[in-house]
Amino acid sequence: MSLWKHHQRFERNSILLIFGILIVIAIGGLVEIAPLFYLKSTIEKVDGVRPYTPLELIGRDIYVKEGCYSCHSQMVRALRDEVERYGPYSLAAESIYDHPFQWGSKRTGPDLARVGGKYSDDWHFQHLNDPRSVVPTSIMPSYPWLAKNRVPLDDVESRMKILAFLGVPYTKEMIANAKNDLQQQAQKDSPDADELRSRYPKAVVGEFDGNPGYVSEADALIAYLQMLGTLVDFKTFNNKANLR
Repeated sequence: MSLWKHHQRFERNSILLIFGILIVIAIGGLVEIAPLFYLKSTIEKVDGVRPYTPLELIGRDIYVKEGCYSCHSQMVRALRDEVERYGPYSLAAESIYDHPFQWGSKRTGPDLARVGGKYSDDWHFQHLNDPRSVVPTSIMPSYPWLAKNRVPLDDVESRMKILAFLGVPYTKEMIANAKNDLQQQAQKDSPDADELRSRYPKAVVGEFDGNPGYVSEADALIAYLQMLGTLVDFKTFNNKANLR
């Protein structure tokens, strides 16, 4: 009863109510923000994780622009049913260069954290152009314009510079070769493939949309999808040890 009386005092006095709200917000904000100062110490360093290639970076931006994140998550939880279906559970280090990360909380379609290498480039292209031609029950909309839209080359360096400012380890060499690397990754028999992979290990090179000589948004998006979950060697991790 006494607690109710104190509660009434707050409800009847707007100044006290505002003061109480500010205190609660301050405490909640402190609890949420303080751990961020120790974030680096909570992310395990994992071999193989690297920044996106210029083409993958453009593809990721297209993924965000087209709203793919609203139906597909990119985080396999440490639950047995998820690991059995999608593969090893996600590591925090895999998203260390994502701004913002694409974990998501809703799955209208399957999780994509381990989709890299699961399907061929042709399958992805057909799936983007006409989803029901490869998955008859799919409710995903078609994206035929991706094959027609040319990838912008003029601003890829600017995108990488901004990410470098945010902490992504893009070197001056990577930024200087951004345009060439972007174009070379979309060529099946690229003469600079080895040089590209020296900067970006495990980079997949190919004519992703099947249209040589034309770097489309479909090329970029498929390149991005084909690298998801492929950088880390999960044989070095005991992913089943902590399943709940």
